[in-house]
Amino acid sequence: MQNKGAIRLFAILLVLVSLYQLMFTFQTRRVENVAKEIAGGDSDKEFAYLDSIKNETVYNFLWGARKYTYQECKEREINFGLDLKGGMNLILEVKVADVVRALSNYNTDETFLRALKEAEEAEKNSSDDFIKLFGKAFSDIDPNAQLATIFNTVELKERVSYNSTNEEVLKVIREESNSAIDNAFNILRSRIDRFGVTQPNIQRLEKAGRVLVELPGVTDPQRVRKLLQGTASLEFWETYENSELFESLVQADSKVREIEAAKAPVSATEEEAEEVSAETAEEASLVDQLAADATTTDSLEAASTKSLFSYLQPNHPQQRGPVVGIALSRDTAEVNAYLANPTVKSLFPKDARFFWTVKPIEKDYLVSRFGSDINEKETAFQLVAIKVSTHDGRPPLEGDVITSARSQTNQRGQFEVSMSMNAEGAKTWSRLTGANVDRSIAVVLDGFVYSFPTVNQKIDGGQSQITGNFTPEESQDLANILKSGKLPAPARIVEDTVVGPSLGQEAVDSGLTSFIWAFVVVLIYMLLYYGVRSGWVADFALIANMFFIMGVLASFGAVLTLPGIAGIVLTIGMSVDANVLIYERIKEELRAGKGIQMAIKDGYNNAFSAIIDANVTTFLTGLILFLFGTGPIKGFATTLMIGIATSFFSAIFITRLIFEQMLSKNKKLVFDTKLTRNLYKNLHVRFLEKQKLFFVISAIAVLASIGSLATLGLKQGIDFTGGRTFVVRFDEQVSSVDVQKTLTDVFDGAHVEAKQFGNEGNQVRIATNYMIEENSDEIDNQVETKLYEGLKTFIKKDISQDDFLSDYRMSSQKVGPTIASDIKKNAAYAIGFSLLVIFLYILIRFRNKEYGYGALAALVHDVIIVLGIFSLTYSFMPFSMEIDQSFIAAILTVIGYSINDTVVVFDRIREYFKLFPKRNKEEVVDAALNSTVSRTINTSLTTFVVLLVIFLFGGEVIRGFVFALMVGVLVGTYSSLFIATPVAFNFLNKKKQKK
Repeated sequence: MQNKGAIRLFAILLVLVSLYQLMFTFQTRRVENVAKEIAGGDSDKEFAYLDSIKNETVYNFLWGARKYTYQECKEREINFGLDLKGGMNLILEVKVADVVRALSNYNTDETFLRALKEAEEAEKNSSDDFIKLFGKAFSDIDPNAQLATIFNTVELKERVSYNSTNEEVLKVIREESNSAIDNAFNILRSRIDRFGVTQPNIQRLEKAGRVLVELPGVTDPQRVRKLLQGTASLEFWETYENSELFESLVQADSKVREIEAAKAPVSATEEEAEEVSAETAEEASLVDQLAADATTTDSLEAASTKSLFSYLQPNHPQQRGPVVGIALSRDTAEVNAYLANPTVKSLFPKDARFFWTVKPIEKDYLVSRFGSDINEKETAFQLVAIKVSTHDGRPPLEGDVITSARSQTNQRGQFEVSMSMNAEGAKTWSRLTGANVDRSIAVVLDGFVYSFPTVNQKIDGGQSQITGNFTPEESQDLANILKSGKLPAPARIVEDTVVGPSLGQEAVDSGLTSFIWAFVVVLIYMLLYYGVRSGWVADFALIANMFFIMGVLASFGAVLTLPGIAGIVLTIGMSVDANVLIYERIKEELRAGKGIQMAIKDGYNNAFSAIIDANVTTFLTGLILFLFGTGPIKGFATTLMIGIATSFFSAIFITRLIFEQMLSKNKKLVFDTKLTRNLYKNLHVRFLEKQKLFFVISAIAVLASIGSLATLGLKQGIDFTGGRTFVVRFDEQVSSVDVQKTLTDVFDGAHVEAKQFGNEGNQVRIATNYMIEENSDEIDNQVETKLYEGLKTFIKKDISQDDFLSDYRMSSQKVGPTIASDIKKNAAYAIGFSLLVIFLYILIRFRNKEYGYGALAALVHDVIIVLGIFSLTYSFMPFSMEIDQSFIAAILTVIGYSINDTVVVFDRIREYFKLFPKRNKEEVVDAALNSTVSRTINTSLTTFVVLLVIFLFGGEVIRGFVFALMVGVLVGTYSSLFIATPVAFNFLNKKKQKK
């Protein structure tokens, strides 16, 4: 083997990188176990502890050469999906149609409204964006109609005139729509960052306006829905000067000391007292110095306990502006709690309120305030004092008066934001700025201060600039925020999945159980079939493969889901294929009389082509799944692709290095045992002679499948139809028929289906289309209330709705109609595209379209039969056999597996044609097929056994998914031998006859 040194170096580097990445997961688990012990089962205490240490060092890499905080380790650990740890997964959509309506000031023109409606319908089945579809629909309805007459509004008058063409107006609409969606994304991201969950994930999806949000560990879905779907609240407030509130702050600090002192235990050790006294003395010295400047020294009393100033570092009383103090991010909750205390609150003016800035302070300023020993990853925020000057407590000016806002640079080259207001807003703005010259006005969004510019002079006309130390990105974000009041484009939840923590833990347990058992079964099988020494080498490659998969997953920040675990376990079965191919070729070389060293060399060389083809085709299937899938399906595709790459490296290079090391030490190597030595040795099956029989069998199976699909159809899941599903666990066994009847009445006669879920008899899976067209959080809450009211009669004890949702509802999922339509469309694209890609690969690789026809025939055969079996059996199988995204993943995996097997067979046929050019073609094909039987049975058997283990131990959630794979393995193995090969052979014969 050439370049052994480079391969050895790469293997060592891969091991080191994997170890490095996996250590972050190890460290976070260690810290979280400590948190569990300290919390004693209290999840709030556990979260509070982890939040308090998130910026503390927990991992010293290379004895302190690089220190990592808990937060940094958490960001680098293997990230479990929501189906493994519980939480909430949502897809939100800011509908472009809503933005366009708002831009038109809700114009009632009939052509305009009809065009919007037609564009919304066309969008369901088109890859074009909404604006393009809207423009086309508008022109089709009335070719002479002008968009300028609709969009020449007060807000857009500077960009749209009556002479603007339709193309020019559409360009403006697209830019404004993109701006609104950008703003919605920023607001959602800001809200989620402050929600208090570990490892939140928010990302834009390909379709304009859609955002994926994952919130692990969330236990209050109603609060999340309300938070994320609420419209942005943009407000302008007058402010207090810091000097006006400093004395009140000092009094509040003193009051907090008294409150905390009253809470403190009566006795304490001398050592504890000294530590506390030293701490307070240090804090008091700062406050004394500030208070001395403000002539408030007498108001301070020494107290040996924590205070307001333990968490909030006050600004000097002579410092200008509305910022009264600074606090580290971990201390803001404590400050809020103190300031909300009624006794403390009474010390401030009645019209004073406090908001934190959304942007953390700069690092240099943070160090100057808190000292150079501050953790480099620590952040701090400013506390701004707001003055409520209106009688009703509302802000004097809100965001709906803003007509435009944009980022620009001033004469000094600094970035600023220019904004314009309507007539009503301009009048209020003039009065507000006139009354606050040389003071600040705070721009507040969702309760956080984004800017507090100082008013230099009274501003008339509603046109003004907001200056500050803005970066280009910050000024653009602020401009978008200011425009949020102008464009009411709420984010609607179109897909919503909730997984309870207990169900997530059960998924982890069942997933790990299936993983361990499947792994052990494969390891034992390889030892029994190929002997201890050679089997051990293959087992070492499998173990290394698992280690590399986990390391690469951690390196890429990939999310490990339950289907992802299935993908890893499936990789175990499929990675055996490369070892089997190599070992079988080595055995052939040994039977041909070659020495062990030459046999190993030629065995690897001869197996390489088939391994490459098999891995590439399966990898392409995984890539298509990744591109067209979402959520857990992406997780499955990710692990499958990583597993294929690492198994290829392990099987081809690591095993070769081990064998060469053994040979250098004159170790005896054998590749069989007494039981397996003569298996498949003298096979002479006449495959092609029996092709008509197998064609008839397959025709009957295909026709039966098509007939079932035409009459019985398929049980479509909510992924394809839209709807809501709930998995509810009761204390005792319940009748699914009774549950269905009760909920049908509760859900006002909507379609309801209830089915036993699992083998215990106390779990029911409920599906309904009740009010699925509605998107508001009120409707979602209403559905959950009705579910509770309908099912509480099946629960023996009296429980509240909150307890029902947290303890009895194991999971829930909602898929809106538009999402369902898109999923169905993507599924069709994925299957069609995968078939095309594989056909093209076979065509290019074998340079013969006849092989492609054979492969394509086998794949279509496999897909139809798997669909037919699901159609025939879904009504009585004791587990879910719905057609959903997971099923599509299974179909594509079946395609990948089937083509894997077919390519190996074709590769051997091509090789035999070259070796025996003058022999009868039919005999050559039969000989090639007979030579691959051992490999086919070994690979299929190990893969099937692995899937059977997952089916038995992997949990109810993926049982239907794994069943499809099991059927696919059997059908795919059959079609490779009895469909793909005869079809390709017949096409080759026809081609030869034409010549």
